[in-house]
Amino acid sequence: MAKVETNVYTFKDDVGKNLYRSKKYYTLVVEQDVLAKDKDEADQKFLDFGGLDHSKIRDDLTQTSDGVETYVVDANYTDTDNTKYIGKVKYDTDSYNQTLEEAIENEDIHIDNYADEDEPHQLTKIKLVDHGTKEESDIDVAINLENESKLGK
Repeated sequence: MAKVETNVYTFKDDVGKNLYRSKKYYTLVVEQDVLAKDKDEADQKFLDFGGLDHSKIRDDLTQTSDGVETYVVDANYTDTDNTKYIGKVKYDTDSYNQTLEEAIENEDIHIDNYADEDEPHQLTKIKLVDHGTKEESDIDVAINLENESKLGK
């Protein structure tokens, strides 16, 4: 006769009782967020540092009382949704109605879910500077007059 592997303890008062085992399958959802420069880096971080810590999947995860004991706890990977873009970390110029320079100085940041995924960093955007109107030099005037005379103006 083979010995039955179980975590149920038996005593002399249990003689005549039957041992039953039930196996239940649960769907566990783990949804994690990560900051990354792009989707590829995010996917790699999820693979390397995300998911379940399988060492923590043990019998203290289960309910046990009135003679019910846990025999096995296991978790198996089945599927992953596509990585989704949520938003971009930006200096917050909206919440306090402030300029970009004020937001930088105050270190006010937020995650902007309206920003495009490929939008450049706020500090690398090209600023157009108005240098005012430039007066024509004498050389420019002479060149323009010569060109106009060739055209018969």
